[in-house]
Amino acid sequence: MLQSLGLAPEVEAVYRGMLAEEPGGIAELCVRLGFTESQVRDGLDRLVDLDLLRPSRDIPGALRPVSPELGLELLLRRQEDDLVRRQEELARSKAAAARVVSEFAELRPNTEVDGAERLVGMDAIQSRLEELAHGLTRECLAILPGGALSEASLEASRPLDRRALSRGIEMRSVYQDSVRNDAVTLGYARWLTEEGGQVRTCPLLPSRLLIFDRTVAVVPIDPTNSRLGALCTSAPGIVASLLTLFEQTWNSAVPLGADQPRLTGSAPTAGELELLRLLASGMTDEAAGKRLGVSLRTVRRQMSALMERLHATSRFEAGLKAAQQGWL
Repeated sequence: MLQSLGLAPEVEAVYRGMLAEEPGGIAELCVRLGFTESQVRDGLDRLVDLDLLRPSRDIPGALRPVSPELGLELLLRRQEDDLVRRQEELARSKAAAARVVSEFAELRPNTEVDGAERLVGMDAIQSRLEELAHGLTRECLAILPGGALSEASLEASRPLDRRALSRGIEMRSVYQDSVRNDAVTLGYARWLTEEGGQVRTCPLLPSRLLIFDRTVAVVPIDPTNSRLGALCTSAPGIVASLLTLFEQTWNSAVPLGADQPRLTGSAPTAGELELLRLLASGMTDEAAGKRLGVSLRTVRRQMSALMERLHATSRFEAGLKAAQQGWL
């Protein structure tokens, strides 16, 4: 009957036995209740814990039960206190959970944090790009640095690009000049232009960038390793800045079908000029190659050709002569 107040049936029975006019000792309670001595002692201990049994003033060492009125009030008060404590613990747990969510949300893959959706893994990136491509209504802009692209990446992009172009979507893409030396990437870029897209190349590009309908932008989390993940943002201020970056890059790039311009006579191409500038700034051959999207071998071959054109016997002398001719 009193289980809802935290009193087990055996304990309640012991309490009722103690309320009898002649409760007797433990042996009498065992006989009267049909309990073992262990059950009776456990019940007495629990009643003491609940303050339903108190030391007797008449019989030293004995226990007396409190009245049912006081006993029930004590049980109710204990439950109320427990309820308040649990509510306080729940409130603290909720606050702690909110802090944890706030602190670690940016570490969770494929979640939105401060207006940017964090995509981790190539599958998550590809799925999001498919959704964005499907929802295109006007325009898709792309900056694709790093030189030659993998065949797998190009094949994954082909159906998306084909569907967009068939719906009249304007597509403008900027590749690195070095793709002109890669048959696979160059073939894809030419296919893109044949389908109605616009492609330009530039010797030096900023990090990878995709902009959909001038409202959503996708950039890599780590520009040096696009496989680590991407950020997808629709924040107007960020998208506007990235649009400006794209237009500046587009205006400085050369259409895919055009020859790379030379300044005059033996002057370097735009790509060779960028190579000279990078090496003159102290960059290593390997680092310069990564920036230009070409191999270390290509960097050294181009530099050797420039030295020969400048009639220089060392790179230092080549730098001086390039500066004298106004190349740098």
